[in-house]
Amino acid sequence: MEIGPAERANELFDEAKARSDAGDEQGALALYLESLALNRSQPSALYNVGLIYKYRREWAESLRYNRLAAELRPDHDATNWNMGIAATALREWRVAREAWRRAGIEIEEGDEPIVGRFGFSPVRLNGFEEMDSQVEVVWAHRLSPVTARISNIPTPEAGFRYGDVVLHDGAGTGTRLYAPGDERSVFNVFELFEPSEYITFEAFLSVPDEEALLALRPACEAVGVEVEDWTGNMQSLCKACSEGRAHELHDHEARTDEWKVERRVGFASTDVELVEEILVNWKAEGPGRDIESLEY
Repeated sequence: MEIGPAERANELFDEAKARSDAGDEQGALALYLESLALNRSQPSALYNVGLIYKYRREWAESLRYNRLAAELRPDHDATNWNMGIAATALREWRVAREAWRRAGIEIEEGDEPIVGRFGFSPVRLNGFEEMDSQVEVVWAHRLSPVTARISNIPTPEAGFRYGDVVLHDGAGTGTRLYAPGDERSVFNVFELFEPSEYITFEAFLSVPDEEALLALRPACEAVGVEVEDWTGNMQSLCKACSEGRAHELHDHEARTDEWKVERRVGFASTDVELVEEILVNWKAEGPGRDIESLEY
C-alpha cells in the first residue's frame, strides 16, 4: 500500500533524527529538508534545521527556519532563543527583540542594538571549534541575552582580547563558581561580535614575591592598563571537568602554596609604550625583579 506525503514526511523526519543522533548532521539536514518539501507544517523539523544551521553559524538560514518554526509554535522557548541568536548575529535587532520578548525576557521593542546589563557570566572561547584552538573560560559582562564583553585578558593562543564583544550560545555547558554558593553557567562562544581596541601583551617576568606582583596593579590602574597574572589565575581542566559542574579544587592537578618566581603575566592596553614604561619602572623599584620578555 502506497503511503501519502504526510506519512512519508514523518518517516523522513524519524530517519533524519536518527542520523543526527549518530552524529551525521549533513545527512540529517538533507533528510529534514526532504521531509519539509513534503510537509512544510512541521515545527520540529523546521526547528532542527534551524538548529543545525545555528551550529554551522549560517545565520541567515538559521533565522529563516527558526522564523518558520516560530510561526507554527510561537511560544516554544528554544525556537525563540535560536531565532534571537541568529537575529542578533545578523544585527536584525527588531526581530531579536521580538524573539526575546516571546521567550519571556523583558526587552523593549525597537530597532536599536541591545546594550544592557544581563549579568556577569563565564564564557568559553573556542568551545565550538574543532581545530586545535586554545579553549579558555573567561568572565564577561553580558550586554544582551547572547552577547558579552570579555573582562579577563585571554591568552594570545585563544585569539580573543580584553574588551572583545562575543556572540555566545543561550544554553549553558558546565558551570563556574563566582563566589561560594554562587554557581554560574558557562556559555560557549560562537564568534567575535565586536572587536576590542586593546592589544594583548604577554610578559615573562621574574617576580620575587607576591608583594612585587601586587605592585604592578596600581601602576597599571593609574594609566588605564589591564593586568592579569596568568600563572596564578589560569587552571588547566580536562574536557569533562571544564564542561561539568564547578568545584573549587581540580582533582587532576596538584596544588601547592610554593611561590613561583617565573611568572607569565598578561597586559591589555591600547598603547605599547605604556606597558613598556610600567615594566621598566616596576623592575627598577625592587630587588629580584626582571623582565625576561615582552611580546604583543
